[in-house]
Amino acid sequence: MNGDRKLRLGVAGLGRAFTVMLPTLARDPRVALVAAADPRAEARERFAADFGAKTYATVAELCADPAVEAVYVATPHQHHAAHTRLAAQAGKHVLVEKPIALTLDDARAMIAAARAAGIHLIVGHSHSFDAPILRTRALIDGGDFGAVRMIAALNYTDYLYRPRRPEELDTAQGGGALFNQAPHQVDVVRLLGGGRVKSVRAATGAWDASRPTEGAYAALLTFETGAFASLAYGGYGNFDSDELQGWIGEMGQPKAPAARAAQTFAGAGEEAAFKNARNYGGANYRPPAEQALQHQHFGPVIVSCDKADLRPLPNGVMIYQHGTARLEQLAPPALPRAEVVDELYAAVVHGRPPLHDGAWAMATLEVCLAMLRSAREGADVTLHHQVGLP
Repeated sequence: MNGDRKLRLGVAGLGRAFTVMLPTLARDPRVALVAAADPRAEARERFAADFGAKTYATVAELCADPAVEAVYVATPHQHHAAHTRLAAQAGKHVLVEKPIALTLDDARAMIAAARAAGIHLIVGHSHSFDAPILRTRALIDGGDFGAVRMIAALNYTDYLYRPRRPEELDTAQGGGALFNQAPHQVDVVRLLGGGRVKSVRAATGAWDASRPTEGAYAALLTFETGAFASLAYGGYGNFDSDELQGWIGEMGQPKAPAARAAQTFAGAGEEAAFKNARNYGGANYRPPAEQALQHQHFGPVIVSCDKADLRPLPNGVMIYQHGTARLEQLAPPALPRAEVVDELYAAVVHGRPPLHDGAWAMATLEVCLAMLRSAREGADVTLHHQVGLP
């Protein structure tokens, strides 16, 4: 995992996304966290104390820092486009959280800015970075199991009832399951299916007036190859599909089966304050516990090929063939989400084109937007901006 030099990374936004990536960025020997920007003084103070690094109140100031080589854009979704363009204009490579943006026009502008500046644009984390998904794709590429014909992916969580800021419950501002959760699932099935989705048919659910955004969806994606993928997601906190993953949670952690009680708040302001207090630097912030982890996942996935069914799991890939089942085991991860740094480091330091580049992420966004449109119009939506695997 050691590289020939450290990548000097600045962080734009010290909220939830950064907190989840923090165990990776803090422990990976290839990364040096040299600066951060966040409007919250308490977050800046914590970052300076933890890393002995510079901090700024604005992303523009961060991007102007000559010590910063690449910027991790972990700000809220509606700011991804503007902050990516700021970084690119300053000559910084960019790792931006999913989704790449909220509109295809913004995604195109981000790609153009990166191209004009000659910098790499990588989009993630999405769960298509996970080692079991990448290993499943490698098994498909090996040719022993024939062509991919069908993919089934499902996930049931308590997503909608986790503490939220008001904009996270407003689809127009990038809230809801289609912008927050679907990019994971779409990225996974696109990677396994070859990338190029031809058409989408979808339905969405928004069933709680107190959380007025999409909390569930189902979709059928048809690929140019003729393969198809069914996606189902439910975020209303009843069934927990980690039951089907051996009670290994999304982050690879063991979890006990238990009822999930929703936190109640007097209003949106109290809920936002509660979330801010738990964010990095907040009064109730607790660093992620270090524990033996398996690989991360986004719910059960089954890939049906001509000669076998393949099922990525937190500890490897199960291969079902000729009435038998065998596990191709993967070693536990030394670091969570190290695959993100693998791709970023290889691009910036060694000049290798990334898989999860702007064009790939724009194609995933196109599918997510098509799901919203299909549900609204009750019709199939044909896609026009898809890309295949390198």
